[in-house]
Amino acid sequence: MWGLLADEQRLRVFGAVALGVGSVEEVRDATGLSAREVMAALAKLEAGGVLRVVDDVWSVDRASLRRHAQEASPSSSHEEEGLEPRVAVVLRAFLRDGRLVSVPTLRAKRLVVLDHVAKVFELGVRYPEREVDALLRAFYDDYVTLRRYLVDEDFLSRSEGLYWRSGGSFDL
Repeated sequence: MWGLLADEQRLRVFGAVALGVGSVEEVRDATGLSAREVMAALAKLEAGGVLRVVDDVWSVDRASLRRHAQEASPSSSHEEEGLEPRVAVVLRAFLRDGRLVSVPTLRAKRLVVLDHVAKVFELGVRYPEREVDALLRAFYDDYVTLRRYLVDEDFLSRSEGLYWRSGGSFDL
C-alpha cells in the first residue's frame, strides 16, 4: 500500500486530497496534472485503500491508513516475538525489514544486535567462512565488519577456517 505513494503523480494527488481538495477538478487545479492523470491516480489510490470517494468528494481513508500503519509497524514484530522491551527498542532502532541499518556504536546496544544476529547460527554446527559470510550478508552489506564483531565479542569462535556459535542467548 505504501508503495502507491512512491509514484510522483499519485503522491501529488494524495497530498492535495489530504490538504482538503475534494473534487477531481480541484485536484487537477491543485496538482497541475491532466484530468486523465488525476483520474488514474485517484483510481489506484482508492484501490489501494488510501483514498475513498463519497458523493464525488475524495478524502483520505484514515481508518485504512491506520490499519496499514499498524500492520507495517516494526515494533509489532519484535513485541510478538516475546522480546524484552529494552531489546525490542534497540532492535527497532537498528533493524528495518530484518536488515541492519547500521551497527550501533554503543557497546551495550551493539551486543543486543549481535545477539540477535548470532541466532542464525545453530549450536554445535561448524560453518565455513563462505557460509558465515552469506548468512551475515542477509543482515548487513558490510558482513566482514559484522563477522569481526561477532568473533571479538565471543558470539562466534573461529579455527582453521571454520566458525561456530560460542555465545549469546538461545531460544528453548
